[in-house]
Amino acid sequence: MGDTIKILGIAGSIREGSYNRFALRAAGELLPDGAELEIFDISDIPMFNQDDVDEMPPIVVEMKRKVTEADALLFSTPEYNYSVPGVLKNVIDWGSRPYGDNSWDGKPTAIMGASTGILGTARAQYHLRQVFVALNMYVLNRPEVMIAKAAERFDEEGNLVDEQTKEFVKSLMTALVKWTRKMS
Repeated sequence: MGDTIKILGIAGSIREGSYNRFALRAAGELLPDGAELEIFDISDIPMFNQDDVDEMPPIVVEMKRKVTEADALLFSTPEYNYSVPGVLKNVIDWGSRPYGDNSWDGKPTAIMGASTGILGTARAQYHLRQVFVALNMYVLNRPEVMIAKAAERFDEEGNLVDEQTKEFVKSLMTALVKWTRKMS
């Protein structure tokens, strides 16, 4: 790890107007000094198939490389049916394969999420934490950022306009950078 903490951001939604993509973009604007955020687009990741592990699709190889090169990870997830979206779980499964090559292993990680509902992805985030235990990821416990009523927090262009939410995201990013430096 160099002087600059390199954070890789992954949105758990492939929807063009995803509030979670917008939240990642806002996180990149609210970073403390000495950190940078790259957002990886998961929309071209194919469905996981164990038959393809020996010759992984190039986009999966690229994703695994970026995860490995990152100092820390930031996930922003919606909540689908009380849990983690299938597209996000698919990406996580690819990153843990082949057996013995878990790209997620030992990574300092933060989770946030945005939803139009009032719980702001609480259940999805807790399920994601359970998955991350199996992958030996070091998840930051606090602060928790659950952006409820997201349609009221972002403008039409996807800019985060709610000042209190900005402070929550900024505090998460500051904590992730500190956590990452502590872990190194």
